[in-house]
Amino acid sequence: MSLNIGHFAKTLTIGTFDGVHIGHQKILKRLKDISNQKQLIPSVLTFFPHPRMVLQQDKSIKLLNTISERRILLEKFGIDLICVKTFTKEFANLSAHDYVKNIIVDELNAKVVVIGYDHHFGKNRSANINDLQRFAKIFNFEIEEISAKDIAEVTVSSTKIRTALNEGNIALANSYLGYNYILTGKVVRGHSIGKTIDFPTANLYIEEDYKLIPKDGVYVVKAKIDDKVIFGMMNIGSNPTIKNKPRSIEVHFFNFEKNIYGHQIVIEMLHRLRDEHKFENIEALKLQLKKDKVKALNYVAKLNA
Repeated sequence: MSLNIGHFAKTLTIGTFDGVHIGHQKILKRLKDISNQKQLIPSVLTFFPHPRMVLQQDKSIKLLNTISERRILLEKFGIDLICVKTFTKEFANLSAHDYVKNIIVDELNAKVVVIGYDHHFGKNRSANINDLQRFAKIFNFEIEEISAKDIAEVTVSSTKIRTALNEGNIALANSYLGYNYILTGKVVRGHSIGKTIDFPTANLYIEEDYKLIPKDGVYVVKAKIDDKVIFGMMNIGSNPTIKNKPRSIEVHFFNFEKNIYGHQIVIEMLHRLRDEHKFENIEALKLQLKKDKVKALNYVAKLNA
């Protein structure tokens, strides 16, 4: 935020918050409620890159949100201050005492910390909620503990959402997220093959290679372009009928002809139509695309009914 609120007293929660899913949203609502009651700034301390990327050098993990998307979602759910700490091995080696004193108290001026019963922190994640309660007495802040019962009531997790997306189950993923899964990227020039078969596409380039791209296939999507909601269908895959090429994301927008090359757009994924297939020839592909479009438009019509 542009307003400098660094030294104001805050209510703070801490976590990776990948996906900002319905479980996270429950924590954020409690954070906001406490903030309103105590007239504090609702704040989140989050980390990037993901600790597994740093500590285990795990390049395989894909995240549900880019760090920019995570910021936008947290703001959307009412968080006024988002502190993103760069996660490094040096940061991971901070003692529990220094982590609490230097960051939670001195830097963020937290007066209430809202945290799960199973939260671990400090070097080797050796400190737990009992240690945090001890530090709270030393440094004069309160702990609002999220109980095992509260956490168990929400059976969703970022891992479950990743699994659903990797299986192409966009409906399940969206139900866990509480919003439509999004892909944010720049529209770049492709091979213009779509125009030759009457299905021009916007090619979406996503710079962040850690962003999870759902299973290859054809999906119904929507985007807001120049404040207007535009629906379309999106193909994720290598377009095997035309020629095998690197995996791409291409969107055919309905009733839309504006040149949007170079534009940054956000695609919301609504519904999966089918797997990607290799067809016998271009004509067979065109016929299938026409069928896909009818199904997609019927889905949109029901959505808007």
